[in-house]
Amino acid sequence: MSEQRLDAVVFDIGGVLLDWSPTYLYDELIPDPAEREHFLTHIANGEWNKQQDAGRSWSEAVAELSSLHPEHAEWIEAYDTGWLKMAKGIIEDTAELVVELRELGIPNYALTNFSDEKWQVAKAAFPILAGFDGEVVSGAEFTLKPEEKIYRILLDRFDLDPARTFYTDDVQLNVDGARAVGIIAERFTTATTLRQQLVAHGLPLTS
Repeated sequence: MSEQRLDAVVFDIGGVLLDWSPTYLYDELIPDPAEREHFLTHIANGEWNKQQDAGRSWSEAVAELSSLHPEHAEWIEAYDTGWLKMAKGIIEDTAELVVELRELGIPNYALTNFSDEKWQVAKAAFPILAGFDGEVVSGAEFTLKPEEKIYRILLDRFDLDPARTFYTDDVQLNVDGARAVGIIAERFTTATTLRQQLVAHGLPLTS
């Protein structure tokens, strides 16, 4: 077996370990596809949600957007109150890999663009998210991937050597941000591919 060349594995959460999408909630709330697409594209869209990931409170976000679109206030509020319905569940094959790393005693961390309020909700609902050796959550740090600051927080807070730290994320820009500070990073496609990447770096995982 090749020499282990990694000290830590760092996971993005959404799209890697947690299957999350607003459509899981709004398919029920807004049956008309065109109306639903308009709402999620032009009103409660990704850029709006991103501000909560950057640290804005949900109460402020809902109040502000509802004042601009009072006719959609109920749907806007549901983005907050019904947030957990957007989380379909844990991606099981990735979870199996996380569990295996933990059983092997390999330090594992979370680095995620996530509202800090909703991160607490998610950890309560899905215990595997509460088991990391450490976490860096954008909403708690008031900075987002792929900004350099958030990767520096990860490395400094947990005293990680970037050259011996592996990061996986389903967004290429975030992978590029990690690489820019010297972290070994690959875009997540499947848990099988991730497992192969980690084995190639010397981790003693089952194939």
